[in-house]
Amino acid sequence: MSRVDLEPAGHALLRTASRITDQDFHRPTPCEGVTVGQLLHHVVGLTQAFRAAADKEFGPLTDTAPDPDAAPSAGEGWEVELEQHVPRLVNAWREASAWEGMTRAGGVDLPGAAAGLVALDEVVLHGWDLARATGQEYVLDDATAAACLGFVESFDPGGTPGLFGPAVPIADDAPVLDRLVARAGRDPGWSPR
Repeated sequence: MSRVDLEPAGHALLRTASRITDQDFHRPTPCEGVTVGQLLHHVVGLTQAFRAAADKEFGPLTDTAPDPDAAPSAGEGWEVELEQHVPRLVNAWREASAWEGMTRAGGVDLPGAAAGLVALDEVVLHGWDLARATGQEYVLDDATAAACLGFVESFDPGGTPGLFGPAVPIADDAPVLDRLVARAGRDPGWSPR
């Protein structure tokens, strides 16, 4: 697996997050049963956890799996936290050592190269989720979307519990971001009801 620069995905996430207000917190997201506020809490945590995974800084950030049943909403100051943690995440994954050897994320040991792609996938897909939930356009370059799609295509199209739902049918010539979202089990046309 080759290294991928997480900066475009980080910029897309921060651009989306900058337009989210407290009034959006109770909106549904494409992640079933998860609100915008809960997803923001998850995103703040994953930016810290995957930065620690890149740095091979093992401890509570890398050893604790997300608990889907304990989904608190983002706390006060979440915007500042994201603005601080996303650049740290991006910079950590620019180091060759992050992609080498083994690391840990969510309590699971995995190769650094795989962890980097999981980090990319989390930032991209949840950035898209947040944009959709709040009525924003999600803008991401095709190269980043294609790198993420290549990773997602390595999983069972029938779905992978805890990661992806079953793939949603989509045209082969659809935009790469739509193909990524559909392969990850999301409807590219999703909007809050």
